[in-house]
Amino acid sequence: MENVLFDIPRLYTAIAEWAACMVYLLNMKKRFVGKTFAFIALAGLFIQSSFLVATGNVDIIWWIPCMITAVVLMIGFIWFCHKGNWKDAVYVGLHAFVLAEFAASFEWLLHCYFFKEKSTDAASFWLTAVIYGVIYSFYGSLLKRQQLKKERLDITGAELMATMLIAVSIFSVSNLSFVSKDTPFSSSYQGEIAIIRTMVDLGGAAIMYAWYLQRFQFRMKEELSLMQNIVQNQYLQYQMSKESIDVINYKYHDLKHQIAVLRAEESAEKRMAFLDRMEEEIHEYEVQNKTGNKVLDAVLTSKNVVCVQNGISLNCVADGELLDFMDIMDLCTILGNALDNAIECEKKIPEKEKRLIHAAIFSKKDFLIMRFENYFDGELKISEGNLKTTKTKRSELHGYGIKSIRHAVKKYGGAVNINVQENWFELKVLIPIPPKI
Repeated sequence: MENVLFDIPRLYTAIAEWAACMVYLLNMKKRFVGKTFAFIALAGLFIQSSFLVATGNVDIIWWIPCMITAVVLMIGFIWFCHKGNWKDAVYVGLHAFVLAEFAASFEWLLHCYFFKEKSTDAASFWLTAVIYGVIYSFYGSLLKRQQLKKERLDITGAELMATMLIAVSIFSVSNLSFVSKDTPFSSSYQGEIAIIRTMVDLGGAAIMYAWYLQRFQFRMKEELSLMQNIVQNQYLQYQMSKESIDVINYKYHDLKHQIAVLRAEESAEKRMAFLDRMEEEIHEYEVQNKTGNKVLDAVLTSKNVVCVQNGISLNCVADGELLDFMDIMDLCTILGNALDNAIECEKKIPEKEKRLIHAAIFSKKDFLIMRFENYFDGELKISEGNLKTTKTKRSELHGYGIKSIRHAVKKYGGAVNINVQENWFELKVLIPIPPKI
């Protein structure tokens, strides 16, 4: 190993960096697909290779700036190809860079071990292809388990700074011997330098993946906690609505009798007009939903009060008995979030005559179908199968309504579909009806 050439060929490094970017891009949502993506990928390989080969013989003082530029090219390639913001691109680019450093150093270490003399181009090519193929295939399988294609990264500034610190530390330690051989962590022997660099890069790649995995799991727990809060809030709303509706019903019947007595007495026209208005206002709070399911009745009645206050017409045709097999919490989650989203949308429509919400619950071929429709005038933003919130204040607490619905429906082996057609937004829930025992 004394004759190991620790300076990895720049072309090998370029291929490793490009391949690392591809591993991530193939497991993320991309802007381009098919031939377009293939063409852009080849262009990225050409640019990366051309730059690294052209700067292969620069002085040591320019080595660090050239490596920074190479990383910037990787980040730019990822940013151009994937659907996300620049923070996501930097985060993924740094992960890809550390992975590429390990793949290149490991390949070259084995290359120098097996080919102590000068190797043929064919042998060198096949060794490189096999080693890169094994490393990137294995790492790609790890990424695939985390479902990057379905999840947004949404990297924060603090997470990005931590990632940059880790990447810089790994690169500095693994390449310390190139800068100075007179440190406790350096070596003057070429073979040892190659081994140190490979081991440090291996540990670095493992640390970066562990950091990514920990962050991913933390985000999942945070998201689950938010959805559980939404479910709990919907259930509390249902309980409060049920209690309020009982009180209102009693008051409604009492006032009806009082109004009947007042009408029998002689009174002025103004009193009669006042009584007419009173009866009309009270009528808004009467429970008119008799669907056969108490949870559905309570939710519809409470939401109808909100609709009346905001000039929204809410119509519902439902067979509530079909919902008997579902848990109360799940029903509150589905019904409450679906109607809340629709009401929120209708409030923004200036023409009150267009503020319309239709709900229907019925069965078809052993399937329960819950359909919620509302007039929609605007551009629908969907991200990873979920509606993207348009709220600016504490947006991290919003946008989970549809996710909560999907989570509840998934328990019953069902599916959720979102569609917009001719200014009508439709949320459809499809759940198989279990056989009656």
